[in-house]
Order: sequence, then structure tokens, then C-alpha cells
Amino acid sequence: MPLRTDDFDYRLPNELIAQHPASERSSSRLLRVGADALSDHGFGELPSLLSDGDLLVFNDTRVIKARLYGRKQTGGRVEILVERVLGSNEALAQMRVSKPPAAGARLVLEEDIAVDVLEHAGELYRLRFNEPVLQVLEKRGRVPLPPYITHAALDEDESRYQTVYAREPGAVAAPTAGLHFDQALLDTLRARGIAFASLTLHVGAGTFQPVRVKDLAQHRMHAEWYSIPEATCRAVSDARRRKARIIAVGTTTVRALESAARQVEDHWELTPGSGETRLFIVPGYRFRIVERMITNFHLPRSTLLMLVCAFGGRDAVLAAYEHAVRQRYRFFSYGDAMLIDRVDP
Repeated sequence: MPLRTDDFDYRLPNELIAQHPASERSSSRLLRVGADALSDHGFGELPSLLSDGDLLVFNDTRVIKARLYGRKQTGGRVEILVERVLGSNEALAQMRVSKPPAAGARLVLEEDIAVDVLEHAGELYRLRFNEPVLQVLEKRGRVPLPPYITHAALDEDESRYQTVYAREPGAVAAPTAGLHFDQALLDTLRARGIAFASLTLHVGAGTFQPVRVKDLAQHRMHAEWYSIPEATCRAVSDARRRKARIIAVGTTTVRALESAARQVEDHWELTPGSGETRLFIVPGYRFRIVERMITNFHLPRSTLLMLVCAFGGRDAVLAAYEHAVRQRYRFFSYGDAMLIDRVDP
């Protein structure tokens, strides 16, 4: 039977959508979803829920200040959300404007920063800045908070909508499962014998786009760039050799790891390299690398919820969401987290 978007819906009271981060990163809550069992924890208890030798894989992407404001030469206001930096002075972006500018139009930001529209394709514009893009964003950009967070970006968002281990600039949305880790918790995990590895997947604004089709077979996933270093491939191989679990911190890490898996004879191996992924994971998908996942609670009918349902089993995950609503967990980017065991179809 075809999978439908309606199969991934749930009721969420608006007051459970977290508008601000927890007072301390690791003071958020953690819902453990195991084989036919749920248990409530604090995120700081994570070390006791893992085993010596387990491998945590983190996404080290860094959120850029991707939201810009300016005007058309005719005076109309423009809001730009940079989706991807293409080179020193070029970027792909979404744009909120009363009348879409044509190719050749010029936009002006503060301090006379000029932006030329090179091309308009679908929902995205290709833009050329008269200064390096990352430099413009650092000077003039604002933190691109998700659309369900209703306040304008505050000073606290510059640090809290960013993981403590963020290194590689390029994301326009945070890999939110990582927001719960502070340095003290990372130190505790390492002391417990938990191994760490990292990769980069630059989260795009497409992660917030709704699924607009009823039949999921018709959905086209947005593309995101990822890179996996040789050291991470070795860490995964070593973990498998010692029969330790590979735990992805976030759905973005899951997508990168699964996208880079290649079959070698009768087993799957992780291969180093970089590229784009459009991997759309729905129930029925057989996971090749990841065995446990840490993730936040996701929007109803979203591709992220579909991935989590594929990982932990649709019925079990939706039952966990119902439990989380009853127990007043906090949802979405600044909300609480889940630790989920993989359930194979």
C-alpha cells in the first residue's frame, strides 16, 4: 500500500513548541524509545544509557547568519535567506519580496552592499555579491531561526542555535540534536569510553519545506551537501569490528552516513568523500550503518518524522510522540530529544 503524507500526522498543542532553549544545554529532557518500552530521562543521563566503546557520530556544520534584509532599486523591501554558498561571491537563496526580481536586477543591502540577481529557477535565486558572501553574512546577516519560532533572533540565539562543536560554516539550519551537548557532557561521555567521530552536512532551508504531495512516491527530496572524512570511516569500521553500536546524533548525520554507504560483497561499508544527497528515507528502508539515533521531535507530516518512523517503527514512534505530548515534552529545534533503537523492517 503506498505511503501517504497523512500517515505521519499527529496532534501537537502550540504551547509545546519551544520558543527558547533550555536554561542549560544538557538540562533538556530525553525520551528513551527501546524495544516495546519508553522511559523518561534527563539528557544529562545519556552516558548511563550508552555502553563503553559505542561510537557517537556528530554533524560539525556551522550555522551561518543567512538572513539578510535590503531593497530593490525601485525601493521595495527584500528579505533574502541564503540557502547555499556557491563560491566566494555567489550564493543560492530564497527571497521574500512583493514582486520577484528578474535576472539582471540589483538589490542593495546596508552599507551599499550590492547583490545582483543572476538567475531565478523555481524557489531559488542565484545571486552575486560585490563582497565575499560569508563576509557579508557575518557583518549584516541574522540567525535564520525556523519559521515556527515566532520571535526575531536574539543575542542568545547566536550561541544557542549552534552546537558547541560546530566548525564548518555553511548550514542555514542547526543540526538540532546536537544542541543538547555541552562541553561537560562531552567530557563525561569520553571518560566513559564513548568514541567520537564527525562529518559535515550543511543543513538547507529545504528541511522546513512542507511535503506538498499526498503520495510520498511523488515527493522530491531537497539536496544537501555532505562530506565524510577518512577518519570517520575508520572509526565506523573499528566500531563494527569490536561490535560496538554506531549512534547518529541527528537525522542529518543519519542521511549523510546512509548516503555514503557502499555494498562490498555481502556487507555495507562507509566510504569517504563529499557530494550531494537527496536520500529520502521512509518506512521500508533498510539502514546500512546507523544502529541508534539521537534526535529532536519533528513537525507533523515532515520528511524528518518519516525518517524517524523508518528507523524506530512508525507505530512505536507515533506512540512515543503521543507520550511526549501527554508528558509535556518541548518540541522542535529548541525542544527535547529522543534516543531511539533501530527496528529493522
